[in-house]
Amino acid sequence: MEDKKNESHLLEFYGEECPYCRAMDPLVDRLEEEEGVAVTRYEVWHDPENARKMEDYDVDLCGGVPFFYNTSSGGWICGLSSYEELKAWAAGRAVSGH
Repeated sequence: MEDKKNESHLLEFYGEECPYCRAMDPLVDRLEEEEGVAVTRYEVWHDPENARKMEDYDVDLCGGVPFFYNTSSGGWICGLSSYEELKAWAAGRAVSGH
């Protein structure tokens, strides 16, 4: 797990074998490259500590992966999303759920 002081305000919780999570990887990579932001990624299916961390943020919001949470704005995305939605989420514009 990454050191807390290096954690971005943009968090992604995913499962290693999750096809929806894998489908979001290119969009997250593009977001980081084009917008110059960092998304801290936590694998939760095989890492109990990361799963507990997800529970701290996912309080009656999603209940699954992929789950994206912006700690600055409180915005979140549950499941697949478009690049435009992901970009709005990262910018702190009102995106919550699906």
